[in-house]
Formats: sequence, C-alpha cells, structure tokens
Amino acid sequence: MSTDADESPAQSLLADVVARIDWPDREAARQATERWQSLTKPEGALGRLEDLGTWWASVRGTCPPAPPARPVLVIFASDHGVARTARTSAYPPEVTAQMVRILLSERAAANALARQVGVRVRVVDVGVDAPEDYANDLGPDVAAMRIRRGSGSIDRENALTSEEADAAFALGVAIADTEIDAGADLLIAGDMGIGNTTSASAIVGLLAPAEVTSVVGRGTGIDDHTWMRKTGAVRDAMRRGKAHKAAPLDLIATIGGPDIAAMLGFLLEAAARRTPVILDGTVPTAAALIAHRAAYKSRDWLLAGHRSTEPAHSAALGRLDLEPLLDLRMRLGEGTGALLAVPLIAAAAAALGEMLTFTEAGVSTAEEPAE
Repeated sequence: MSTDADESPAQSLLADVVARIDWPDREAARQATERWQSLTKPEGALGRLEDLGTWWASVRGTCPPAPPARPVLVIFASDHGVARTARTSAYPPEVTAQMVRILLSERAAANALARQVGVRVRVVDVGVDAPEDYANDLGPDVAAMRIRRGSGSIDRENALTSEEADAAFALGVAIADTEIDAGADLLIAGDMGIGNTTSASAIVGLLAPAEVTSVVGRGTGIDDHTWMRKTGAVRDAMRRGKAHKAAPLDLIATIGGPDIAAMLGFLLEAAARRTPVILDGTVPTAAALIAHRAAYKSRDWLLAGHRSTEPAHSAALGRLDLEPLLDLRMRLGEGTGALLAVPLIAAAAAALGEMLTFTEAGVSTAEEPAE
C-alpha cells in the first residue's frame, strides 16, 4: 500500500479532484425556496417534490432550472472473486458476462426503463471475468477499459493491486469527464456483477458503521446456507479492511473491486464538475460512502433514487443522510431504481418553472391569522 512519501499518480489525481469539489449553488436554492412559497398552492403542498426542485436548482446553479436534458446511466460491470471462492451468490460468475451481452443488446431491464424515461445507457466492463473475445460480435470496445478479469477473494486476499485500484479510479474520473464534456447534465451510477454486494456490504459495514449481520442481505436471492457463507466472508473482509478505513484507494484495493474504484472516481469527478448524480442501490452507495469520507461536499451532489431491499443500502443511506425518493422493494441493480427517479426530477423542475405565482395569477394569498 502507498505512503505519504510514495504518493501514486492516482493519489495525486484524487487530491486534485477533491480540491475542486465545492458546494452546490446556495443562492439558487434560496431563490427556489422563495419561489415555491410564491406559487399558486398552499405552502409545502407539493411535499418532497418541492425539496427535489430546490435541490435540482442548487445543482444546476439557476432558478428556475430546466428539466434534465441529457441524462446518462453508466453501468460499471465487474465480477468479484469472493462469489466463486466463498460461494456467496445464487448465480455463477458467468452470468455477469451474459448480462453484459444482454445490456449491450438493449434488452435488459435497465434498457427498457431507460427508454421510457429518456436516458442513454452506457456499459463499461471494468472487471468481468471472461475472455477478451466474449463480446466480439457486439463491438470491439466492450472490454477495452477492463482493469482485470474479476477481483481477488476479499475474505482472504486483496481485491486489487494498488496499481489496479489507481487505474480503475482514474478510469472513473475519465468516464465522468467524457460524459459531461459530451453534454450530460445528469448522471446515474449503476452496477452489474456477481458478488458485488458482498464487497459493498463489507465497505458499508466498516464505514456506516454497522454490525456484519445487519448489512448482509439476500443479494441475488440466496438461501440460508449461502447467506451464512456470505456473512462469514463479509466479516473476514471487514477485519482485513479495518486498517484502511481512512485511505480510500487502499480500502478499495483491499476489499472493494474495480467497479467500486471506478465509481469512486466517477462520483467525485462529477461533483468536481458540478454535475449531479443519482445513486442506485448498494454498490454505488457504498462508493458514495467512500467519496463522502474523501470529500464531504460530494454528498450534496448526490440524490438517492430509491431504497433497495438490501440492508447495507439502508445503512449507507442513513450514514449519508440521504432519503430515497422511491421504495418499490427493488434489488436488481443496473441503475433500475435510479432511472425511475428521473421523471420526478423533471416534474419538480416543471412545477417550479411553469406554475404561476399568486401575483401573476391574481389569486389571493392565505390570510394572516387574526390577532
């Protein structure tokens, strides 16, 4: 692992990204709050839609803000070695590569939902454990960004080398830059990978913090015996990762994976570029926990799209003090829950920008209470 005297390029990049992160626009938020109070409705009558509109105004830096015009979902795909060695999943690791192919054929759940809400989907293979030619028929660039084939089994060995963690982090930064430079005004972080909730649960258990049994869920629908194996693997990983809680890249190299490292770069660079991100489930939110420890201002650029049924997700959301917009008992990943939040942002922006004020409509305001 790295030391202060031996700072890696990625640690320098991390420090640079963190230094560029500032708060969202507080003046735009103030203007949005005042505008909500002037619109033709009782004060607070639109509930959380008003909070959402105020947040959207702050992250877009203007009031009233336009609805999202170019939202993009980036799905980070990677296998986690702990699923194979500790048998923590109901599905074999081969499913990750199969699902990448389905996502690229635009027939997965994320594709269907994205089409309905006007979101472009990008799939990035950062660590799928499959031969390089597994998706040749789908295009030559599918595995071009892959850091390695799967990660180490975190209950007994490091997930990544320091160099691999650094490369994955830098890749996430570059992906955020590419999408924002292309015009994305709203990003979504999604995940795909067998074993990824095991790594994410270990990270959440350490950083929330929480007891191991309170963060281990059923993931892909595991039975009781598999849950016990998963709990043991998470417990062992938490022990291995404890010494690295204060070092984001070292923690990910020890008990994370290339997807989580890339998501960390993605989330932090988005905040540095003043671009909001909707979090999906357990894995992106685990990355958000690490981002929050690295740069506490990054949290204000994040929106919790939904609440997963995975207990680690609720623990992470609680630590971040993020209240999810939706709770549909979803646990698929792929960004599916976050996608469903996009129309709510558009609705909040439309209401904030298009409603008449009491003055414009010539409507009498509420009477002051009698003395």
